[in-house]
Amino acid sequence: MIETYIPIFIVLAIGVVFAVATVMSSVIFGPQRPNREKLSTYESGMKPVGSTHERISVKYYLVAMLFIIFDLEVIFIYPWAIQFKRLFSEIGIPIFYSMLIFLIVLELGYLYVYKKGGFKWD
Repeated sequence: MIETYIPIFIVLAIGVVFAVATVMSSVIFGPQRPNREKLSTYESGMKPVGSTHERISVKYYLVAMLFIIFDLEVIFIYPWAIQFKRLFSEIGIPIFYSMLIFLIVLELGYLYVYKKGGFKWD
């Protein structure tokens, strides 16, 4: 039984060895000439302001989560919209109500974020 998994373990082992070898070869063979400019914080060509250990605003994470949530919305709605005519003829009205509930929950999320000020760019 375990013999059937041996090829998978071999491929995983080769992958791990390759990854470690690649990272270690860049450390061993790569140029190691650190200077003050290379070790400084990179901020899109601007002079660094403050320390690198400053806390990031929660608003940054809120915007990132909003992007992910509303990007995933398109992933669910687009295929449903493309196949709506076929799905409606096969399943009927429940397919419409399921998406309606999904959109209502999504709009409640929009309203919550709006009330919390997540869309304000201060």
